[in-house]
Amino acid sequence: MAGVSQTMVSLVLNGRAASAGVTEETQKRVRDIIEELGYVPNVAARSLRGGRNGILGVHTFEPVFPVVLGDYYHDFLVGIEEQAIRMGQDLLLFASTQSEDGTRSIYGRGTNRLVLADGSVMLGMRTNDEELTRLAGEGYPFVFIGKRDVAGVAFPYVTADYEGATAGAVQLLHDHGHRRLGYLGLIHRIVPLDLRLRGFEHGMASLGADGTTPWLLDPTRLTSEWVADRLAEGITAFLVESIDLVDPFVAAVAGLGLEVPSDLSVVLLDVAPKDSVANGWSRIGLPRREQGPAERHAASAAARWRDLRRPFRDRRM
Repeated sequence: MAGVSQTMVSLVLNGRAASAGVTEETQKRVRDIIEELGYVPNVAARSLRGGRNGILGVHTFEPVFPVVLGDYYHDFLVGIEEQAIRMGQDLLLFASTQSEDGTRSIYGRGTNRLVLADGSVMLGMRTNDEELTRLAGEGYPFVFIGKRDVAGVAFPYVTADYEGATAGAVQLLHDHGHRRLGYLGLIHRIVPLDLRLRGFEHGMASLGADGTTPWLLDPTRLTSEWVADRLAEGITAFLVESIDLVDPFVAAVAGLGLEVPSDLSVVLLDVAPKDSVANGWSRIGLPRREQGPAERHAASAAARWRDLRRPFRDRRM
């Protein structure tokens, strides 16, 4: 109908007409006919022929899709969607990987479900190191939001500068006259928590300050007596590692007739929900929405992977 070859139509559809020297008049004629016919390319067929389908996956090893706007993962997913819009890509949430017991497996049905997408963005706290090792070995492109350590395997990730931000908090407290700082952390460790702790240790070391021994404990051990002992040791300010420690810490301090921040200086190194008392504290914010666009890295890697297969910090104080 447009009076051109199939190849010419393909060039227009794939955005390569101008570089191939096709005139704007011809391109417009082809686009007008496409609109008149209501033609839509077959995505599955294009994937088989050209190796890419314009779909990026989102996978987690746990249910994370927000049910309320205040959900921890909400901003991450908003950032992912915004980047997909900018890139003109579709998103595919892999929910079929979940089994009856609530766990999720990439290979739960015997094959890699993620290959339905050109590449995938991973997020969530849980991981399956064995599956990630296998996935990386297959050359499938993916990027994690948040650093993940898997022995013997290196894969891309996007994360906040927990270490630098925590060291900055140490410096700020020091600038305000605090010399003995208490670091309060969780006994169960994950990589982001270790990075915060490392930032504290480095910050204290750079200042040549005392009180660099952190306390890692279960929240149930946070009692008024424990806080009183720390204050007796000369601690004048605390860095609280996780939101999970906030409520028991506040209760322990209140048991001594004290309040934060009027009687005791505290910096929270985590995100505080809107209804948390910690919203009135000095704290380090996490740029979750800005980390969401990590998917552009997965898309770039996906393009290279498909081509190879074709032959067959925000901080607030």
